[in-house]
Amino acid sequence: MSVADSAADPGLCQQVHLLYSDHHGWLRGWLRKKLGNAMDAADIAHDTYLRVLICGAAPQPGQSRRYLTQIANGLLVDLYRRRAIEAAYLATLASQPEAQAPSPETRALVLEALVEIDAILGRLAPKARQALLLCKLEGLSYREIADRLGVSVSSVEKYIAAALVACCGALHGWAA
Repeated sequence: MSVADSAADPGLCQQVHLLYSDHHGWLRGWLRKKLGNAMDAADIAHDTYLRVLICGAAPQPGQSRRYLTQIANGLLVDLYRRRAIEAAYLATLASQPEAQAPSPETRALVLEALVEIDAILGRLAPKARQALLLCKLEGLSYREIADRLGVSVSSVEKYIAAALVACCGALHGWAA
């Protein structure tokens, strides 16, 4: 369901409005304690209510805070993961000669691509992810990967094929 579809449902809009008015201050305060700053807390709180709208269902009144904290915790994980990826990317850039430094626009595009790749890899089975990374980042042969993972070469072939199909599907917007 999209936000536009959710906005067309007056019952859902009323439920989310009540959820927001009853719990927004509490959620922002809870997030501020976790994050240590009000701006990030406000952003995550906003995104939490946006997710409620997108999913198209508000929680039962007795479950509101638990539901909101579940969504907010997922968004916090995403935020921390993105920050870790950004820090690693910036550290890599810092080790490069200044003449090779990409423009701010290019840095933003690369960071978005890295976050998307991380999400795709995160959805893979652990051995498929490991096999792909060993092949592409460390340049290991399928035999070397098989030895390292303790599986057959044909399993490595299947893992890497599955990983490449997932990456290609994400690139082309194919449904998983």
